Amino acid sequence: MAEASTQQKPMAAEVHTVDVVHVEGDAYTVDIRGHQVMVDQPQDAGGTDTAPTPTELFAASLATCVAFYSGRYLRRHGMHRTGLRVRTEFTMAPDRPARVASIRVTVVPPPALSAQRHAALLAVASHCTIHNTLHRPPEIAIELEGDSVSR
Repeated sequence: MAEASTQQKPMAAEVHTVDVVHVEGDAYTVDIRGHQVMVDQPQDAGGTDTAPTPTELFAASLATCVAFYSGRYLRRHGMHRTGLRVRTEFTMAPDRPARVASIRVTVVPPPALSAQRHAALLAVASHCTIHNTLHRPPEIAIELEGDSVSR
């Protein structure tokens, strides 16, 4: 008689979809769960500068994730988020391939946050999903419909 397995099968990961469609020139519309975001390039790079660049959205993703986690920390501890700000600065690598070389994220806590809580806020902010992902990069597959090229 076969023994019943006590190991649970891992749950299948939920797949999230983002669709990007060309608008004109270097401008694209990004559709995320029915929300639209535009991207473009600056005029000096051939775009019309109607929206942020994909690289700026990359940095903004990190900044907004840090802000979200910081805000949740404050709410969880019964503190107001008024005055909470996050500023991100990034530099591009001078060599190839084109990439972001460095990112600096500065959390400006609400003025009412006591100095004793600063370390805890920083610890929570430093473990947001985007920051964790950058430290443990995902597998990335870039494909042409019908073909597959992993990078």
